[in-house]
Amino acid sequence: MTMKAIQVRKTGGPEVLEYVEIPKPEPREGQVLVRVEAAGVNYIDVYHRSGLYKLPLPFVPGSEGAGVVEATGERVAWAMVPGSYAEYAAVPEEKLVPLPASIDSRTAAAAMLQGMTAHYLVTSTFALREGHTVLVHAAAGGVGGLLVQIAKQRGARVIATASPAKHEEVRDLGADEVLDYSDPWPEGMNVVYDSVGVTTFDRSLDSLAVRGMLVLFGQSSGPVPPVDPARLAKKGAYLTRPSLAHYTATREELRWRARELFGWLESGEVKLRIDRELPLSEAAEAHRLLESRGTRGKLLLGVR
Repeated sequence: MTMKAIQVRKTGGPEVLEYVEIPKPEPREGQVLVRVEAAGVNYIDVYHRSGLYKLPLPFVPGSEGAGVVEATGERVAWAMVPGSYAEYAAVPEEKLVPLPASIDSRTAAAAMLQGMTAHYLVTSTFALREGHTVLVHAAAGGVGGLLVQIAKQRGARVIATASPAKHEEVRDLGADEVLDYSDPWPEGMNVVYDSVGVTTFDRSLDSLAVRGMLVLFGQSSGPVPPVDPARLAKKGAYLTRPSLAHYTATREELRWRARELFGWLESGEVKLRIDRELPLSEAAEAHRLLESRGTRGKLLLGVR
């Protein structure tokens, strides 16, 4: 049996995304076969395609998705599992999260990776509370927009950066102040959430309060060069480079984060912004759009 999928292949030049027909995956022990209905498009997929995070070629990209377990009909979602850009995926059972009746596959595929990332950043990496002041970079993006909303829920003052065309959108999410990347950034931040990387890192560090924390959780502008730890001594600051895998290390933790996230979505406390949904065959265009920074919210690939 075969299926339609996207593969990253080497063609003599840079790695490319190709729409191909390949064998349907055979689940190994501990895995289940899922009919994919929607897949999320994320920067980690771009890093895998470009070789920044190397995977053996060829491979099927895609780190999150939602669909139906082939054997049982159960509706499920997952994150941090490769192979979602396809009609079927073999997913470790321990990585699957059951979907409440109110959460459809499209919503789940848009929420899992970015939503749980925002969840761990504000609940565990730095436990935000009322009275904190936070700087959120790329606040018009998927994780950034969720961080703004959740931080406001927790009573924090939110300073956000975004390109000028997106300032009004970020204000609508609840940001107290929205700045351009070229504007002066205020100091005294208890925490800076930085997914941009090399172009923002130095100024992010400078904007921290004494004993503030710089949370570098992405590098859309490129990787940050090696850092002298002595730079942290000026303010007794903290620097961390977390990933979702560190904060969903057990099945219990994964399900807890997903339950809270789905609860926020069901209640309307957090609103998802889906930029658009493209067919699976247009995955290369989805990557182009994501890298152009011209999107507002989440990109999805519709599989079914």
